[in-house]
Amino acid sequence: MPAILITGASSGIGAALAREYAMAGTVLHLLGRNGERLQAVANDCRAKGAEVRTARIDVTDKEAMAAYMVKADETTPIDLVIANAGISAGTFEGEENNDAAHEVFDVNLNGVLHTIHPVLPRMVARGVGHIAIVSSLAGMVALPGAAAYCASKAAVRYYGDALRGMHHEHNITISVICPGWIRTPLTDINHFPMPFIMSAPRAASIIRAGITRKKARIAFPFVLYAALRLLAALPLCIQNFLAQKMPKNWRKS
Repeated sequence: MPAILITGASSGIGAALAREYAMAGTVLHLLGRNGERLQAVANDCRAKGAEVRTARIDVTDKEAMAAYMVKADETTPIDLVIANAGISAGTFEGEENNDAAHEVFDVNLNGVLHTIHPVLPRMVARGVGHIAIVSSLAGMVALPGAAAYCASKAAVRYYGDALRGMHHEHNITISVICPGWIRTPLTDINHFPMPFIMSAPRAASIIRAGITRKKARIAFPFVLYAALRLLAALPLCIQNFLAQKMPKNWRKS
């Protein structure tokens, strides 16, 4: 009976992933901060036959996360952890609030660490396991008005890539997920073009296919990924010039 743990499962990509993986014979651990939305997702997953266990936990709470992760793994060894929880401060006129920037780093970076570290040694001891870290295409380049978001997503991308090399010999698969814009309540408030935006269920389907294939990098849509890789390879002076032409209120994908 495969066991899968997903953080940030109460909305957006996390909720879509929970519904994507829900089926008879699967144990789903769904973690989130909004209890009402989390229960709605859990009900949908139970209706599809999954055994669902929910916990209203803030990923920034190191002790609470460690306690839940260890207990969950002791009950039913976790096969796949999807560290998905993430936020964006949102900015206006190119300014980013100091407190908001700290919160973005706390959730997007520390939240990932608090999610994977309690269970990673246990996977190593078993000699099997899969960890998927949700980064973003925004972590490929420094977008104006989203400094903390871009930097935090770049940090978890590099961290995941480093973990992959460290734990390859332990038979631990590390996937880094880099989605573009996904249609969620967060992107609904954006007032600028979002090329190749897609629905959360479609994104979840792509992510699951990549995880099944044990892909190291699950980046999509490909055209946007390729364009940002090209932008990141340009001289810094050209990057800065192009950045000045971009919207100043980028938000979470």
